[in-house]
Amino acid sequence: MGGDANPDLVEAFADGPAFVPYLAAGDPDYESSLEYVEALARGGADVIELGLPFSEPIAEGSTIQSAIVRSLEGGMTPNRFFEFVDDLTVDVPLVCMTYYNLIYQYGAESGPRPFVERAARAGISGFVVPDLPAEEADPLREACDEFGLDLVFIVAPTTRGDRLEQIMSQVSGYVYVQARLGVTGAKEDVSGQTAESLERIAEYDVPKAVGFGIKTGEHAERIVSGGADGIIVGSVLVDIVGDGVERDDSAEAIADQLESKARELKQGALRGYEQRVPQAEGK
Repeated sequence: MGGDANPDLVEAFADGPAFVPYLAAGDPDYESSLEYVEALARGGADVIELGLPFSEPIAEGSTIQSAIVRSLEGGMTPNRFFEFVDDLTVDVPLVCMTYYNLIYQYGAESGPRPFVERAARAGISGFVVPDLPAEEADPLREACDEFGLDLVFIVAPTTRGDRLEQIMSQVSGYVYVQARLGVTGAKEDVSGQTAESLERIAEYDVPKAVGFGIKTGEHAERIVSGGADGIIVGSVLVDIVGDGVERDDSAEAIADQLESKARELKQGALRGYEQRVPQAEGK
């Protein structure tokens, strides 16, 4: 595995299933987005992934692409993102999900170190960088180690062999287990590939959080009962924001919906964990 895990992320996964929601920072505007992220924390988030928008989000489906457009049109930039993190009043670890070009080009010198240093000062605990191959991640891994941040990698259903070994040698904090092939997006059912993916990485001593397609408390329950250490949920939450914007709902109403959905997902994860505990004790 990569460097020592950030203690904040270790604690988030220590006492049961972690609920890890995602929102694009600044969607649809700075002040409303602060309120929405804080609503997720009230609803039971254990870690929050904050999207720093990039103009070419190759891993994202249409829902999150729309959120990224709204955020960029609202004026979100890397420096504004760090201000956003500074202004949040949440007591959960924050993970920045973004693309490597923004990290590499930040600051006076090229390379990831200035971005990682600024992120550490703002209170970010780690990164998810979907377009950064593990084979090219050494500079970012070294910067994360220097400043005590985690580097989360995505393991797809097709990831095997040497590539899997390379990823798992670099990862820290948690591994993002992609529940199905394709791009992000909420689905009506969860993929049957998840159990196989979890089994393939069971030997590695790092929390396994499953994402891509989780939409309901029942989905969360099924994923966690199947062995996941956490759930990562984005599109269904971003949809709440997008639909609310289209209806011209108040920020307070949208925040209430986000908090309610967060509670549903967290409770589902807890139910799934309760189903697993008796099985473990009986072994």
